Amino acid sequence: MREETLWIIDDDMVSQFAIKYKIGQSYPNNRVSTFYSVQEALDALKSCMDGKMEFPHKVLLDLGLPVLTGWHFLVELEKFRGSIAPFEIYIVSAFSNSTDRQRAKNHSLVKGYFEKPLNNIAVDKIFMSRTNK
Repeated sequence: MREETLWIIDDDMVSQFAIKYKIGQSYPNNRVSTFYSVQEALDALKSCMDGKMEFPHKVLLDLGLPVLTGWHFLVELEKFRGSIAPFEIYIVSAFSNSTDRQRAKNHSLVKGYFEKPLNNIAVDKIFMSRTNK
């Protein structure tokens, strides 16, 4: 399996650690970057556009972030569509909210929606499947 770059956007350090640990158990060769805010991730995305960083292959996005939410991140990405390398976005949420789940399912940029904590089945779907919606 090829090495992939993964971004985790989540303001909770424990969640970041748990996600990195769970992914590392089955897919240890991936490069993982963590961001505590949407703004931090958007700044990194601009660095990717400037050629200073590699675009991620996958992004695991928490929705319940302070200031700018995960939904704000998706709105900002819409502005860059066509000018950035495509990557897969997966919502990872601690709360099972049917409205958010349906909204994510209908969003063109979102490949899947998973509840925290991630289990092995969810991790495999993120790394193996092409249609997780």
